[in-house]
Amino acid sequence: MNDADVPAAPLPHWDMTAVFPAPGSAEYLAAEASLIQVIDEALVAFERHSDLGLAAFEPATVALERALEQARTIQAYIYAFVATDSRDAQAQSLYSALQQQVMRLTQLGTRYTAWIGTLDLAALVAASPMAAARAGVLRRAQQRAAHQMSPDEEALAAELNLTGALAWSQLHATVTSQLSVALDPDGRELPMSAIRNLAGSADRAVRRRAHEAELAAWERAAVPLAAALNAIKGQVGVLARRRGWETPLATSLFDNAIDAATLDAMLQAAREAFPDFRRYLRAKARLLGVPQLAWYDVFAPVGDGGRGWPYATAQAFILEQFGQRSPRLRQLAERAFAEGWIDAEPRAGKVDGAFCMRLRGTESRILANYTPTIKSVLTLAHELGHAYHNLNLADQPLLNQETPMTLAETASIFCETIVRHAALERADADGQLEILEASLAGATQVVIDITSRFTFERAVFDGRRSRALSIAELDQVMLAAQRDAYGDAIDDATLHPKMWAVKGHYYSGSRSFYNYPYMFGLLFGLGLYALRQQHPASFDERYDALLATTGTADAAELAQRMGIDIRSIDFWRASLALIRDDIDRFEALVAQRTVAAAHE
Repeated sequence: MNDADVPAAPLPHWDMTAVFPAPGSAEYLAAEASLIQVIDEALVAFERHSDLGLAAFEPATVALERALEQARTIQAYIYAFVATDSRDAQAQSLYSALQQQVMRLTQLGTRYTAWIGTLDLAALVAASPMAAARAGVLRRAQQRAAHQMSPDEEALAAELNLTGALAWSQLHATVTSQLSVALDPDGRELPMSAIRNLAGSADRAVRRRAHEAELAAWERAAVPLAAALNAIKGQVGVLARRRGWETPLATSLFDNAIDAATLDAMLQAAREAFPDFRRYLRAKARLLGVPQLAWYDVFAPVGDGGRGWPYATAQAFILEQFGQRSPRLRQLAERAFAEGWIDAEPRAGKVDGAFCMRLRGTESRILANYTPTIKSVLTLAHELGHAYHNLNLADQPLLNQETPMTLAETASIFCETIVRHAALERADADGQLEILEASLAGATQVVIDITSRFTFERAVFDGRRSRALSIAELDQVMLAAQRDAYGDAIDDATLHPKMWAVKGHYYSGSRSFYNYPYMFGLLFGLGLYALRQQHPASFDERYDALLATTGTADAAELAQRMGIDIRSIDFWRASLALIRDDIDRFEALVAQRTVAAAHE
């Protein structure tokens, strides 16, 4: 028997028995009952102490953090089952019931924020070491308190959210995870996650059929998804106005700990770089032998289709590269692989994409939909970076652990870059081409496609102020945003008008503009990687300290500690220049291959 005859090892599912034996088990139900009691006690503590001024801060904060910590573990645990099998009726029921307690915690947190807004923060920080350790969070709480409705209105908003944005968001997750698509004439159906994975097929005919079948499936599901999107954006817009924010984007900027000057500088630098990304897309078209890329060619492989990256190979390679940078980083990854933190197998009912969620203490859980490609290797390294970030946050007070999305991508991009550079160093010309292509495809998504998503969402919010948008209007807005970003690098007839239905990020009621923070994360992470290349001796300790404090100050202040000015367009240009270097290298390799093919 040769290697080709050996079946691939099954991809891992994550192990949640380290927390509870099973959803609905006696241990789970006891933890749920304990959470209810802890929330009750926190509410009582707040009622008892909130009129006592500074003296009430410590008992009220201890009670709140205890409740938040227990809720985070239970919620992550049960969501692990919902995310991997949306047909699990018991898990769905338990998750729905848990949202009632999360809502109560939200109401408590809102009241806590409003109360912090009434205190003399300077006096509190001077009098309480506990407050001093949370000074940055408390300062932001005071700023947020100025944008809260009355306590009764905030309590009502939190309660109605369960049957509003949260319910609509869950509808999107359920519909999309259960959507099956008939690809072949024989009627064989595949889950949407598997259909979307076919965008990486080496066979262009398969990619085209998958794209067309996907669009048809989204068309069938468009009515409930458009209703969900309109409902969520309508609710977010109303609450933003009632809370005194100029726009939902203003709320998002505050939540992401950046200002408009930072966002404008980054987006301007990105637009300046559009010609470079379009140059990459045209080079890929030449490599594939087509006059212009279709939408379904964007993720087409350019190498051997990924046969060199089975999961075990990826695991060994990631551990080796992490170990060369940091023993602590390697130890974290070893735990993740050995202790069942990773769910890697694509399957029906499982949500698409990848994410990492904190579970408890230093533990995280990582969801992936692994295929044996360099793209999946980089995704795995990316998510392990999130887990490393969580490790660094673990010793912080719980209120300090909430990291804005802009900074949440810092460690993930850094780890992904480590693995990508190592893979490039070891690869021959064909391997370099494949690795560069996977990396540039990802960067194009984060710069070009994210810009289109940002443009789309801003336009939807603008339109939704007066009325709901029809399916046709959502399609038109999405197509206009894609044309603006991709230009003539993609065949206009093949664009994806239903991308608004695909991306779950649009369906979050608590986080609008779930897009530009990814661009920030990519470019900030690249800037940090370049900084380490320049000053390796002093970098690692400052880097871990940065990761540990991402919830304690705004992004500009934290970046300044690393000598970075994120309000300067020059910083973003410098990070984009690193991607431009890869595009130049990619173009040169494409030219070499084209010349070689011409002489064959």
